[in-house]
Amino acid sequence: MRALRIILILVVILGGLFVIADRIAVHFAEGEAADKLKSTQNLAATPDVSINGFPFLTQLAGGSLDDVEVGIKNYQAATGTGGQTIRIDDLKADMKGVSFSGDYSSATADTATGTATVSYAELLRTAKSEPTDVAPGIKAHVVGLSDGGNGKIKVAVRVTGTFLSIPVDQTMSVLSTVSVVNDKVEVHADSLPRLAAVSLAENRVREITDFQQAIDQLPGGIKLDKVEAAQDGVEIHVKGSDVKLAG
Repeated sequence: MRALRIILILVVILGGLFVIADRIAVHFAEGEAADKLKSTQNLAATPDVSINGFPFLTQLAGGSLDDVEVGIKNYQAATGTGGQTIRIDDLKADMKGVSFSGDYSSATADTATGTATVSYAELLRTAKSEPTDVAPGIKAHVVGLSDGGNGKIKVAVRVTGTFLSIPVDQTMSVLSTVSVVNDKVEVHADSLPRLAAVSLAENRVREITDFQQAIDQLPGGIKLDKVEAAQDGVEIHVKGSDVKLAG
């Protein structure tokens, strides 16, 4: 009976030591992975990396991690226009089936899904902000983007000029649908602003209210999946397969 008790105590102690060693190892691995991601993805700040699943050491021995979560506070994505970038906030990605090389120089996830936010201020930079002719003597340009409720974006359009010797200076709002079209965020007005006594050319107005924004070169090659209008900006959903985290 005493021998059994001793064995049980030893099992508990060894089990506790294994758990401690496992948690120390995973903490170290998360730090190493975060530093590697910062370097390979040219990030301004070190990302958050969480390796889920227990025990970690058996996953490590098998060369594959079940679930890795990555958080990047601020990411500069390419827009595909003259080297310009657009800021992506709070990018959170969940990587499944992450395999890595023996020297840990490369890592690839079988699948990845995630979310991030593009603020309305950032998205406004891609809208046509220069005043554009929409009718004889009348110009218009987008001056603001905000949450329109029910999944819509409110686009504020300022119309200025002179019509029949009468000065015109009016800001109107239209509700627009946001979606992913050809791997780009597209904003499309559901209806167009109307100005009393002035006929605005629809095709010219849409050159202002409707626009697309490319968001390229996301970490690991993940792509846009869908977008939704939210209170503080456009929430983007991303996904990918064979996502390279390093190497």
